[in-house]
Amino acid sequence: MKKCLLYIGNKLSEHGMTVTSIETLGILLEKEGYQVFYASSKKNKTVRLFDMLFKTLKYRKQVDYVLIDTYSTYNFWYAFSVSQLCRVLKLKYIPKLHGGDLPKRLSKNPRLCSMIFKNAYKNIAPSGYLAEAFKDRNFAEILYIPNTIELKKYPFKVRTHICPKLLWVRSFTSIYNPEMALKVFHELKKKYPNAELCMVGPDKDGTLNKIQEMEKNLNLNVNFTGKLSKAQWVALSSAYDIFINTTHFDNTPVSVIEAIALGLPVVSTNVGGITYLLENQKTALLVDDNDVSGMVEAVQEILNNQTLTHSLVQNALIAIQNFDWEEVKGKWDEVLI
Repeated sequence: MKKCLLYIGNKLSEHGMTVTSIETLGILLEKEGYQVFYASSKKNKTVRLFDMLFKTLKYRKQVDYVLIDTYSTYNFWYAFSVSQLCRVLKLKYIPKLHGGDLPKRLSKNPRLCSMIFKNAYKNIAPSGYLAEAFKDRNFAEILYIPNTIELKKYPFKVRTHICPKLLWVRSFTSIYNPEMALKVFHELKKKYPNAELCMVGPDKDGTLNKIQEMEKNLNLNVNFTGKLSKAQWVALSSAYDIFINTTHFDNTPVSVIEAIALGLPVVSTNVGGITYLLENQKTALLVDDNDVSGMVEAVQEILNNQTLTHSLVQNALIAIQNFDWEEVKGKWDEVLI
């Protein structure tokens, strides 16, 4: 019989935010027979924290493990608070590491991090980048289990003729650097007047308003869709030919894995865990953080070199097979025995 879990994370899609691991991995685990309770879908951050703590107390006698999505910024404190309550209640908890900036948190708050990660049942790193950052630190065991998607849900499209139609999919927040996407698009429009840019995602911290103002000032015609369901943006992707990822920090972005599964060649900043996910000139074209001219040149290389583009797409598709749920689910079964 499969175990009972309490999954702690930001379950906020009903409030217009991006679907996160708690709403994807949680559902997949349920399909495999695990019983999963969740916390929290409360919009207010303080209320959300109290709901997480309350649910931990409420289900303490029913659950075998508490799975905690662990981020580097404000949400770090959710993980810290819940993990310490788990210690008091003698519950086995498993931090699932997220965020390309989490290694900086290790340096900034070593004592607090030790309290979380040293006393965990296991620590789960969804990228080689975070697995490397966490090793040799006297923490509980670090296991690599990649972020996962169901590849069968992503129709691969063969793009025989690549046009300057760019797709960007992320929440609008400063760490994902959406301004870079507009700057790249602005430069491309000088050479390709018919170029297009579609930006998919919800506003997270007021950044969207700034980006839309910037778009007006540059006299660009960007398609801002707002938040779309997975099915909606997957369908939309067939109208675009190049996926750009402009983030300042990153771990193993699921949106990039999804883009590859859909047959889109990828141009990305080479930050955080991207190096562990993509290989320059083999599975994607990578540029330095905030290197607008470098990304413009990379997009032009994809447009002008059909042989390279075909190779990037095919190599990337092979590389992401290990992210398929059918490959990953066994790793979770081994942890949740």
